[in-house]
Amino acid sequence: MATPGKTTWTAPGATDPELACPVTPVVDIVFSRWTTPILWALHTYGRQRFVELERRITRITPKVLTERLRRLERDGLVIRTYHPEVPPRVEYEISDLGRSLAPLFAHLTEWAADNLPKVEQARQAYDDKPA
Repeated sequence: MATPGKTTWTAPGATDPELACPVTPVVDIVFSRWTTPILWALHTYGRQRFVELERRITRITPKVLTERLRRLERDGLVIRTYHPEVPPRVEYEISDLGRSLAPLFAHLTEWAADNLPKVEQARQAYDDKPA
């Protein structure tokens, strides 16, 4: 039962933790490898061509960037615009749905600033424990 004023993490009646947690599908969509850097680049720098994204996200391979952009387009987070000219031009931009994630990312950025040092301390304490 949910406590008044508190957010519940569990879907009513669900017992399988994977199904019970309503955040799981969001994590699968938004936090897969390379998705956040792509969304960040599009949000920060606006509409870009593939090669511009490739230059900004230097460690991603062209194959993976293509796959991620297609997935983000399919999920409605990115808009792909094809310009039929010579040579053909394709541009990518963050959609309104993708932009709606900005408060989530802002909150996560704040959490990271407040808590990553604590995580590092916990890791160090764990690693320093005798085996």
